[in-house]
Amino acid sequence: MLRFGILSTAKIGRELVVPAMQDAENCVVTAIASRDLSKARAMADRFSVPHAFGSYEDMLASDTIDAVYIPLPTAQHVEWTIRAADAGKHVLCEKPIALKASDIDQLIAARDRNGVLVSEAFMVTYTPVWRKVRALLAEGAIGRLRHVQGVFTYFNRDPGNMRNIPELGGGGLPDIGVYPAIATRFATGTEPLKVQAVVERDAEFGTDIYSSVKADFGTFELSFYVSTQMANRQSMVFHGTEGFIEVRSPFNADRWGAEEVELSNQSHNQSQVFRFQDSRQYRREAEAFARAALGGDRSDVVSLESSRANQRFIDAIYRAGEKDGWETV
Repeated sequence: MLRFGILSTAKIGRELVVPAMQDAENCVVTAIASRDLSKARAMADRFSVPHAFGSYEDMLASDTIDAVYIPLPTAQHVEWTIRAADAGKHVLCEKPIALKASDIDQLIAARDRNGVLVSEAFMVTYTPVWRKVRALLAEGAIGRLRHVQGVFTYFNRDPGNMRNIPELGGGGLPDIGVYPAIATRFATGTEPLKVQAVVERDAEFGTDIYSSVKADFGTFELSFYVSTQMANRQSMVFHGTEGFIEVRSPFNADRWGAEEVELSNQSHNQSQVFRFQDSRQYRREAEAFARAALGGDRSDVVSLESSRANQRFIDAIYRAGEKDGWETV
């Protein structure tokens, strides 16, 4: 069993990841850390976790954990990932693991000098939904892929929310723009070459609140938009010469609707629907990470090299938003 320590009492950990880890077959949460010991103890009691720490440093120094899950504000991810790796702990860090691709070089160096596993928590790459999409594309189910369309939007104007605070790493592209990017790269095994983009910022917050992106992948194009101030919507469509694939509830499985992949033929008069009743994406993520950390195949987890490629894509979108024309990724 891989023993996890949770670095903070953030909502995503409380509501989604810790329950998934406690339900997993090969890992368990043995410690919670918070800068407020009472919060750490309260969360530990809620999940029957034996150890609570009033500082992150104390938990990292403890021999009660083998790995750390980091759901801190984005701007703190690089610092605490390095500190955890230097403490000899494996690290599963929430996305985005960094705000610049160049910062991930530091994480790769920390991983390599300490011989630990460090991975960005892109739960979508572990779901049967996205593995089915990848398999359908690989077998040529829609012929030649020509275009991918994506959207991920929600509405949040809470000034106290970290997603609306630039200093904490807020903004739509770091929060949700990374999903159409990683999903397309994962499903196709292809990298973007150049991008065009429109990026709109909130006059009050200064964060990016709407981005419309066109990316050239060489053999196909990806177009997507994301927004933190539009009505809730998620969708991904892969359109080919012989048919198309529509992914419903593509990112927040089982929370935005049915977990389904629909494959339609060229004439759009026949379709197959693949339903996944409960993908348990966070449990699958935790179990895959634990297998790799305990000596198993690490190719099944998101590598820092893949994270760096994904962040290069996001960095290029920001640059493209400042100019008229194509920007090289």
